[in-house]
Amino acid sequence: MGRKELISGECRSEIRPTGETAPPVSRIVRKLSQGFSSRKWSSHIEPVPIPSKQEVVDLVRQAQQILFPGYFTEMMLSAQSLEYHLGENLTRFCENLARQINAAIRHDCLRHDQSCSRCGERSYQSAGRFIDRLPAIRELLELDIRAALEGDPAAANADEVIFSYPGLYAIFVYRLAHELIRLDVPIIPRIMSEHAYHRTAIDIHPAAEIGDSFFIDHGAGVVIGATTRIGSRVRIYQGVTLGALSLPRNAGHLLRNTRRHPTIEDDVILYANATILGGETVIGARSIIGGNVWLTESVAPDTKVILKQPELVYIGKQSGKEEQHAV
Repeated sequence: MGRKELISGECRSEIRPTGETAPPVSRIVRKLSQGFSSRKWSSHIEPVPIPSKQEVVDLVRQAQQILFPGYFTEMMLSAQSLEYHLGENLTRFCENLARQINAAIRHDCLRHDQSCSRCGERSYQSAGRFIDRLPAIRELLELDIRAALEGDPAAANADEVIFSYPGLYAIFVYRLAHELIRLDVPIIPRIMSEHAYHRTAIDIHPAAEIGDSFFIDHGAGVVIGATTRIGSRVRIYQGVTLGALSLPRNAGHLLRNTRRHPTIEDDVILYANATILGGETVIGARSIIGGNVWLTESVAPDTKVILKQPELVYIGKQSGKEEQHAV
């Protein structure tokens, strides 16, 4: 049979499962259903909605348009249209936030078999308190922008920092999420922080306490744990970890309310890939921690901690020297 006949001929084979090859759908459905229904596996099979990850991300975007007017909106703003823009966006934001807080509280109540906590009323109260804090949050963000301009010679102006610096975006999301943590809003702050992590590779737990004028330069790989305390005017670079010491297997329950992460006092600089661990570790004010330093003990104020210069081995001609080989 020629190639032309193969192409033009009809295939008489039908795709039809036999008893041996048929996918065991019904059996797998029963097993999955039993696992979820027995609550052996985590699931959300409840008569109330769970917060929507996409709508929480939309809240972050709406907050960005409110706190940085004119930067992330399609319409051009003027002094005459500013109040209209803020009023319309803030009203919509408050309503959307209350709806997501309501879903978070109801989910939490059912998950932990709590008594009725007036979730509808609480959600609007929390949303109202949150938007009442927006001017203070924006003031903190302005100090963070100034810190970027003062700490990075490559930063041309505030517009550049707002538009393009991943560190500022991660701090912006942290400051929103931290305020929600303070209002005892469940789930939503972590959804926000994980969104910022996936966008910037900067992982800041919303429960961490961070002072004003905070600057993260470059940023990728930065990790800031839940019980970290950071003072004012602190600058950190990519790859910095503010973490916990090695934890036992059941640490999630034993150490949940224990301080596990370090304290960084005012005016400290932490250079790239520095790792600082432990709840008892305090980096004193105005100290400088060099790149790749690993610390599990406290450092007094006004201290510089650096690694010794490593011995380099050059293979090939270097500065007129003969070729050398590492043994």
